[in-house]
Amino acid sequence: MNYSLFDLLQLIGALGVFIFGMKVFSEGLQKIAGNRLKGILSGMTRNRLTGVVTGFATTAITQSSTTTTVMAVSFVNAGLLTFIQSTGVIMGANIGTTVTAWIVALFGFKMKITPIAMALIGIFFAFLFSKNSRWRNIAETMVGFGILFIGLEFIKTGVPDIRSNPEMLAFLDMFAGHGYLSLLLFVAVGTILTLVMQSSSAATAVTLVMLFEGWISFPLAAAMVLGENIGTTVTANLAAMVGNVQAKRAARFHLAFNLIGVCWMLAAIYPVMYAIDSIIQSFASSPASIMSNDPAARPNATLGLSLFHTSFNILNVVLLFAFIPAIVRFIERIVPDDGEEDDYHLRYISTGMMNSPALSIEQAQKEVQHFAEIVEKMHKRVNKLLFDPQAKRQKLLDKIAQMEDTTDQMEVEISDYLVRVTEDGNLEQELVERIRFMQMMINDLERIADIYFQISKLSERMHETKSAWPQEANEEMTAMMTAVQQAINNMRKNVARNASSVDLDEAIRLEDRVDELRDEFRTSHYQRLEQSAYSPRAGVSFIDVLNRLERIGDHVLNVNESAAASRLKAMRIRGNR
Repeated sequence: MNYSLFDLLQLIGALGVFIFGMKVFSEGLQKIAGNRLKGILSGMTRNRLTGVVTGFATTAITQSSTTTTVMAVSFVNAGLLTFIQSTGVIMGANIGTTVTAWIVALFGFKMKITPIAMALIGIFFAFLFSKNSRWRNIAETMVGFGILFIGLEFIKTGVPDIRSNPEMLAFLDMFAGHGYLSLLLFVAVGTILTLVMQSSSAATAVTLVMLFEGWISFPLAAAMVLGENIGTTVTANLAAMVGNVQAKRAARFHLAFNLIGVCWMLAAIYPVMYAIDSIIQSFASSPASIMSNDPAARPNATLGLSLFHTSFNILNVVLLFAFIPAIVRFIERIVPDDGEEDDYHLRYISTGMMNSPALSIEQAQKEVQHFAEIVEKMHKRVNKLLFDPQAKRQKLLDKIAQMEDTTDQMEVEISDYLVRVTEDGNLEQELVERIRFMQMMINDLERIADIYFQISKLSERMHETKSAWPQEANEEMTAMMTAVQQAINNMRKNVARNASSVDLDEAIRLEDRVDELRDEFRTSHYQRLEQSAYSPRAGVSFIDVLNRLERIGDHVLNVNESAAASRLKAMRIRGNR
């Protein structure tokens, strides 16, 4: 055998160049899309058919079905998509991933693209250092495109010549002559290849090279493509492991949908392959059959494999589209709802960074909304602790302490996530400003949680010392808690609203009301002290709680102002462009 270890290392290096080029190409496309990618993704929420189109378009942009499906799982986890809505996106992603195979087959095998790839790198390389982010993103895309095809050329020249290595030919023949058993074996090979490479597009490109070089026949290459459709589901399932029930269901649907497709295609694979052979022969200048493994037919065989890949995924969507509700019910049975979900953890950024900074920021924004919801729940529990004599005090105290610990951790983790988004270095100024104001919001929300925890400790000390407020003081504190509750409700709505809908005037009015009540009740408090209406210890607790609630009002207004400032600052940035 004439193939050495050094030759193998060169082949692995060539594969690395190809995957790196695909990564740079994909990331460049996503940066060019920017906020428009979010607009495309908004089409997911209409119906399954729109979701299929959306999944296809998103995968065409990202050049990775894995990226799209992980994104879909993340959006389901984030509450931006329902499980049902994600099914269309996942089906469309399966079709979209076939675009890469067509690009590789048409440009990588049917024409000499390496000189063009080198020229593209030469033209656009200088723009990688441009101060204009759009030109920098375009340059990154074109350089990645060039590197991708240079890597493909390296792979083609790096694989061993099967005719010069009879030992390798004999080794492959051991697995290739067993009919359906060989097909099943190469389905497994395709699955494992995709798992190792973590990219079905890269695995498909390797399969195309193996077919072009004569390593495997067309039927075995088709079987590998089916396996790659199974392997591409694994990354989304791994991402869903730390997600909620709905995210797990979306990932399991992707696996089940592709497994069902592979099963029916294996049953019909030979008629389908002969049909594709007829189509390719009718358009090709060479009469050789792609099923014959004739060297003259290999360039056409790569086109046939791309056609098989596309046909399989389109047919799978068409045939199973009507059965999606049944598949969904099956997935819901095997991944049951686990009852009441724990509210006190990160929900929306647990699946990691999104591929677009704009989408990463949207995930973080959802987490800030969740943070505000936790603060609102803390207020209700503290209110119950103060005024409900039937309340299970220890359980409430434990819950409030748990929520305070959680908010401390959430502030750190959200802040860290936002810092990692800024490390991209190519963020638009509008996104930088949004991140800055979000950091301010989570800081104020964490301070509110701290104050509620402090109030709970004050309440517990009053209970232990059997201190109590008179009826008038209770009524005043109830009014104060109600005013703060209204301010928090409005804050939560503003954080969840579209930035252009933030109602800052209402937030200011509600905070002024809290200040007015604090001033009014502080005066009446000192009058009660003069009249010895309650003990000094109870009086100190009353004024302490009153002042802390007023500080909560200040922090609530800060959150509202950060939300409004984010909008106003973004409007100024856009106006200066």
